[in-house]
Amino acid sequence: MAAPDELFCWEGDWGLPSVSTDCLVVLAYAQFAGAPLKLRKMCNPWRSPSGLLPTLKTNEKESLTRPSDIIVHLRKQKYNADYDLSAKEGADSLAFTSLLEEKLKPALIYTFWVEPKNYVDVTRRWYADHMPFPLNFFLPGRMQRGQLEKLRLLRGDEGLEAGEELEKELYRDAVECLNLLSQRLGSQKFFFGDSPCSLDAYVFGHLAPVLKSKLPNGKLQQHLKSLDNLSSFCSNILLLYFPQDGGETFSPRTSCSPAAAPEGGDFDHVPNKRRKQVLSALVALGAMLSYALLTGMVSIQKEVLQPQLHPMTIGSHGDEDEDN
Repeated sequence: MAAPDELFCWEGDWGLPSVSTDCLVVLAYAQFAGAPLKLRKMCNPWRSPSGLLPTLKTNEKESLTRPSDIIVHLRKQKYNADYDLSAKEGADSLAFTSLLEEKLKPALIYTFWVEPKNYVDVTRRWYADHMPFPLNFFLPGRMQRGQLEKLRLLRGDEGLEAGEELEKELYRDAVECLNLLSQRLGSQKFFFGDSPCSLDAYVFGHLAPVLKSKLPNGKLQQHLKSLDNLSSFCSNILLLYFPQDGGETFSPRTSCSPAAAPEGGDFDHVPNKRRKQVLSALVALGAMLSYALLTGMVSIQKEVLQPQLHPMTIGSHGDEDEDN
């Protein structure tokens, strides 16, 4: 039997199996589909094969980072949470997933990565506290710039700037999306009946961080909590599929074989562990110095040494000439 694929993802907090929306989508879908994965939770994305989280390392040594690509791969491996959907339900699932990307995701990026108090007090603090030194000094800022670029791409505006007007527009679109999702869910346990599908994974991954995090500016959070069925939807998934403190272990509920390992689990008993840790720290330090040099934060000034001319006593030459 082939070894299970390895999933590298961000660690969990706030009662969630991961703090990352994309990681939550993949984790939820894998649980819904019963896919056995070898899980590696971490707070250092540079330890993943791609340098990004989430990353799925397949048995073919391929590294997949986009949730949609990971889900397609799992479907090819016969782990399909959408198997029982009708053609109409499949089309509706795709439509609502696109709605999430277009209307809700920009507001989530703004809420966690742009809104000043939320970013400083929650997002940056969490990553800075959990990342290893020296990555915690510069990687959260780099991640924020990446999220801002993603927001500009989603909005189709290269000159997009944060401000009250943008916040209102994003909030309005997000509220509209949440209301539509609430209406579609109704009193059902999941969006298409009694079994979860990929849409449930996407909705859970997007809503759970908003619901569970402690945001200083929580306007979107307050509206989500006012929609009882969506709040219960997230809570039920956590209870059913991630019951052990945010899913610290990870295997399909129908499987008896261990399918997960905590961060670094396979490396805890190998020889020379201390040497590996020192080497990792040196590599990280070298990367930080390289980044500082490339961005101009640190510059090296070269000093050209001029040869020193020792003055000669002209008179001595004259004396020699006279002697000659």
